[in-house]
Amino acid sequence: MIFKPTHFLLFIFSISCFSQDFTVNGSVKDDKNTPIAYANVVVIENSETLNDIVKGTSTDENGTFIISNLKAGNYTFKVSFLGYLTNSISVDIYKDTALKTIVLKENLETLDDVTVVAKRPTVKRLVDRLVFDVENSTLSNTNVLDVLKHTPGVLVHDGGITIKNTTPTVYINDRKVHLSSSEIQQLLEGTSATNVKSIEVITNPPAKYEAEGGAVLNIKTSKNIIAGYNGSVFGNYKQGSEFPKYAIGTNHFFKTKKLNTYVNYSINPRKDFRHNNEWLNFTDNTSWETDFKRRRKSENQNINANLDYDFNENNSLGFSTNILMAPRKVSKTNINSITEVYNISKALDSTFNTSNNKVSETFNFAFNLDYIHRFKRAGEKLSVSLHYTDYDFSDFQDVNTGYFLPNNNTAFRNNKFQTYSSQEIKLNTGQVDYELPISASAHFEAGAKISNINSESILNQFTFENGVKTEDLQNSDTFLYDELNYAAYTSYSKDWEAWSLKSGLRVEFTNIEGASLSTNQKNDNNYVKLFPSFHILNRLDENNELYFNYNKRIHRPRYSQLNPFKYFLNDNAYITGDPFLKPQIDNIFTLGYVLKNKYTFEVYYTFEKNPTYQLGFQDNNNNIIKYINTNIDSNISYGLDFTTYTKVLPRWNLYVLSSLFYYENKFFALESANELLTVDKWSVYAQIINYFSFLEDNSLTADISYLHISPIVDGASHVSSRSGFDVNLRKTLWNNRASVSIGVTDIFNTQNFTQTTKYLNQDVFFKSRMENRLITFGFNYKFGNFRLRTNKKEIELDERDRLGNTTN
Repeated sequence: MIFKPTHFLLFIFSISCFSQDFTVNGSVKDDKNTPIAYANVVVIENSETLNDIVKGTSTDENGTFIISNLKAGNYTFKVSFLGYLTNSISVDIYKDTALKTIVLKENLETLDDVTVVAKRPTVKRLVDRLVFDVENSTLSNTNVLDVLKHTPGVLVHDGGITIKNTTPTVYINDRKVHLSSSEIQQLLEGTSATNVKSIEVITNPPAKYEAEGGAVLNIKTSKNIIAGYNGSVFGNYKQGSEFPKYAIGTNHFFKTKKLNTYVNYSINPRKDFRHNNEWLNFTDNTSWETDFKRRRKSENQNINANLDYDFNENNSLGFSTNILMAPRKVSKTNINSITEVYNISKALDSTFNTSNNKVSETFNFAFNLDYIHRFKRAGEKLSVSLHYTDYDFSDFQDVNTGYFLPNNNTAFRNNKFQTYSSQEIKLNTGQVDYELPISASAHFEAGAKISNINSESILNQFTFENGVKTEDLQNSDTFLYDELNYAAYTSYSKDWEAWSLKSGLRVEFTNIEGASLSTNQKNDNNYVKLFPSFHILNRLDENNELYFNYNKRIHRPRYSQLNPFKYFLNDNAYITGDPFLKPQIDNIFTLGYVLKNKYTFEVYYTFEKNPTYQLGFQDNNNNIIKYINTNIDSNISYGLDFTTYTKVLPRWNLYVLSSLFYYENKFFALESANELLTVDKWSVYAQIINYFSFLEDNSLTADISYLHISPIVDGASHVSSRSGFDVNLRKTLWNNRASVSIGVTDIFNTQNFTQTTKYLNQDVFFKSRMENRLITFGFNYKFGNFRLRTNKKEIELDERDRLGNTTN
């Protein structure tokens, strides 16, 4: 055989090719040129000896993917995503290759006869966040709040949601939810998790997110991909020791080729009962013992609606609204308290009984207009958003106090006052965001935002003398507040085979003008702040990951915390604010390690400068309790967190969250010569959730959870330990079209707590008892083509998170 030179060159070339590893990258989009995130990409080697899967991955949020370590040869790339037809292409690989864009077409066939088998939720660590994937899992048949209870790193307890001891900012599809903590819980509890794709836990948010706030919870919903209509009705019932609580609502989705609509309505009628006791010791050795009983009736109504219209494959316009209504006739609170006054000899000196009847009203209307332009390059887009909020809160209280001598039922003195307060806030914002995929593994983002806030707060207090009503001008005021904020950010991310990097910088300029009309007190302030963020992750091997995050954040005071006037709760207690409050600045460092994608260990350190707290102080000279919104000096916290979400047995999954942490507060003792004091403590919290699935189709599930929080410090106080044991059963029916649930929360009624404030001339002990033990029932029924996906989103505006009032 004659071996020609050309044959020799081809032979050498083929050997060199087969001895190298090559990288292939590409992007996936639909036939409207929209990137498809989380599409499955499977690589099959085509040879005489092998025709099997050799590699696999999924696209990122920009629809791009990268596959490394491929030998030379012929491969089939099989790309699929729910609701689209699978697309397969054959490629010869002999060098690093950039594939042409892979286009998936919609599968327009109805899915009503398809049975979806529930899968186990999975956890994935990205460079700047943890992603808890729950789509089509057993958790899909619950409500969103129940999903959060199972989400790694998230604690849901005592009427709040926390991450690393702080309240997170909640987003839905990168749109901020602008409600109070209790209202967010009611909203999420009344929202079905059917359309939830994943929960993103972002402990150190990148530059794209507002610098305001701490951690971010981003709830991602699936895209509405099939034309047609679907809807659902859902609800739950809870029975406490005193009163029932309800939540009921309905969702409706409709999609045509160009139009995509969503509307949700929910209502939460409820009554809540709280029984508190307080022991207060004054420096002259006299003391008060008070028994409080509070009954609150509320009925929040939420309306959320979206309308998206695609002009063509590159341009779309969206309108969304978020409306909260809490009418006066169904928002009532009654507080009855009995205070026993003991003299220096600890003998009963007198009593005074107070009745506080309060009605309030809240209307919160928010509107958003969004325009998106998608460029020809896959993933490149420009977004423009305009926002307007009209917030109106009013409150009226009637307070009557009778003073009695021991063993005497006739009051020797009666006192009566009334308070009317209101707050009106107008928010206007404009925002521009630009995204540019530089390559299959690099991404650039930039944006700018301007916000204008105008607030007017009014307080009118009236006293009664011999039945004659007179305005108390010393405790009446109008407070005007204007804030203008300019922000700009830039962000860059890059992925390599073993490393991922994301860094960004956000700069904000803020101008503040505050004025008290009755005192002529003015506060004019402006400042520029830089907010860098840095995230890096190293995949050491398939079983080990190491990551580091740094982030700087800001917490601006809520508008009600700036009001300088006194809001009296009774004759002997009032709340007041400070127009000169400084913003809180946080520096957060996190070092983490992930083992086998199951076990996560995090060491973190946080330094908070000028935190704003509402601290209670006893005035020993005048026997008055002051709740003052003030800046304390600083907080320091650090600790070790451990989380795991793993399968124990095929039908038994286990979630564990534990944290050992140190928390230190430095505050000024305003009633003790402004002395700087330190309160600190090592604490532990732990949460264990076992959830089981039964029956062949996994349609019966049981969740058994336990939560424990050791004694902690909060501001100037020490709070006792708490724990809770919950059990919940859930059954899906009619091919996943409906579900029902029953359960008990805090079975042993161990979530109540005590709070001790004792230093220098302060000595207060507080005991709280709430309706924590609840029997719960829930249901969800879906109709229409119920396997549609929703375009649900929420309005984004960080300033709205500061709308809450402090007089509740």
